[in-house]
Amino acid sequence: MDRIVTDPAVCSGKPVIKGTRIMVRNVLGLLKAGYTFGQIRESYPAINDDDIRAAIDYARELVDDVVLIQRAS
Repeated sequence: MDRIVTDPAVCSGKPVIKGTRIMVRNVLGLLKAGYTFGQIRESYPAINDDDIRAAIDYARELVDDVVLIQRAS
């Protein structure tokens, strides 16, 4: 996860692609919207495919660490 960093002075501490102000949530939002890796790179020329994969891996790791609580019906 050396491509994803947090810094309170950058984007209010939200996870970003290292060396940029491009938030992981923005990359994931574009993927959700159906953008291809190529289209994301066009939108954010400062990142590459490995950065996009790192954003996906970061989200996957967060989900693995989350304990889901079911609501009672």
